[in-house]
Amino acid sequence: MSTSIFLLWLVSIPLTIHAAINVNQPQGFLLNCGGNEKIKQDSLTYGPDDRFIKTGNKTEIKQEGLVPLLSSVRYFPDDAEEKFCYNFPVNKGRKLIIKTIYYYGGFDGGTEPPIFDQIIDGTKWNINTSADYADGLSSYYEVVMVAHNKVLSICLAKNEHTTSNPFISAIEVLYLDDSLYNTTDFGKYALVTLARHSFGSHDKLTFPDDKYNRHWDPLVDDNPVVTSQASVTPTTFWNMPPEKVFENSVTASRGKSLVVNWPNFPLPKTYYYLALYFQDNRTPSPYSWRVFDVLVNGVKFFSNLNATTSGVTVYSTTWPLEGETKITLVPANTSPVGPVIAAGELFQLLPLAGRTLTRDVSVMNDLTKSFTKKPQDWHGDPCLPKDKSWSGVICSSGMNTRIISLNLTNAGISGSLPPSISKLTALSHLWLGSNELTGQIPDLSSLQNLETLHLENNQLEGSIPESLGKLPKLREVFLQNNRLKGSVPGSLRNKNAINLK
Repeated sequence: MSTSIFLLWLVSIPLTIHAAINVNQPQGFLLNCGGNEKIKQDSLTYGPDDRFIKTGNKTEIKQEGLVPLLSSVRYFPDDAEEKFCYNFPVNKGRKLIIKTIYYYGGFDGGTEPPIFDQIIDGTKWNINTSADYADGLSSYYEVVMVAHNKVLSICLAKNEHTTSNPFISAIEVLYLDDSLYNTTDFGKYALVTLARHSFGSHDKLTFPDDKYNRHWDPLVDDNPVVTSQASVTPTTFWNMPPEKVFENSVTASRGKSLVVNWPNFPLPKTYYYLALYFQDNRTPSPYSWRVFDVLVNGVKFFSNLNATTSGVTVYSTTWPLEGETKITLVPANTSPVGPVIAAGELFQLLPLAGRTLTRDVSVMNDLTKSFTKKPQDWHGDPCLPKDKSWSGVICSSGMNTRIISLNLTNAGISGSLPPSISKLTALSHLWLGSNELTGQIPDLSSLQNLETLHLENNQLEGSIPESLGKLPKLREVFLQNNRLKGSVPGSLRNKNAINLK
């Protein structure tokens, strides 16, 4: 398991499939990448991915006993592109849990999976599933984040370590209720899932027990296991853990501390979101409670926690961890029984790479629709990550990224300029010369930062907008060799120090 900034959540490959349960699907998107039809995986239905991506090839993995969700992949052999993107229409401002699933299966005749990058709305991390595949495992990456635009992009990108074709097996994009993990600053961070366990349990919990298809892995250690005699109501917890995670807990005898080593891998030094869940397992009565302190690596996490039969959770949104982690529950002298713990979730805080201004993203999407020929790499976020920005696009730095230059000179594009291009208000340079653009020059009066405009050698028609002469920073305008009519407006012709052609 990697111990870099992002850690893998591993999924063993089952050889048999549980009977499908007729329940409602979670809200969102479930994609069988590379598949041609809907497939059932346990109680969920995954559909083909064709309407969410326009590039890549499909293939099946021929392996006996492989579950349907891992039996096909979409892969990307195109050497002309570096970034391959899925686009999902989402509700801006909604919280999402996003899962990308990978199983190589030797689909390209090789013996080892390729290494590449995964980019979600401009924030990227490295995908290396080699160790997992060697152990007969698939891998998935899970992140909780807020949709900052109306379109969510999930991209795969080649990097300096990529020697063969990036691929993907499945994608889940599901909506979460607003209460989940709601103390996180999702304007600055996403949460990368590192561990989610049900202590004392032997069974994995997924959908429909967890309505968001979060996977709660079983964890059994040397501590005694107790079974709950009372049910809990998940909606009373902000994070809505499934009721079944409270069926079993680990405990210690009266007067003794309970120690749980969790997770079972070392952590890089950084900050984490840590949530722990507790319930007194005894039959409800006035005496059904346990009081104890919660320590994490010897540091007081919560004092005098009272765990009742109704259940309780404690959490920290920015808890520092490094290396091995030890959860210690120290009972109060007055507690009639020992401490108990039912489950835990651990996320790594992922600083977002920033955001391209929503309005700029919308304009660039308009351009992709208006241009009948456009650069092959115009997918995903136009600016982020910075080393994968769109061809011809230069952006500003900082958290709120803006497009400041667009240069597609002699790029072979055709189509027209949409009126919305005037909303790229941070634009300093607009160079679209020597292409096959048609239609009229739209009103550019909002481009108050524009310094140079190159539209020469196209097939533009109509008149030259009077508003060009009123742009305060404009110093160079090339419009020659078009089909424009009329004279150059006086406001532009008489502008001081203007280079006009």
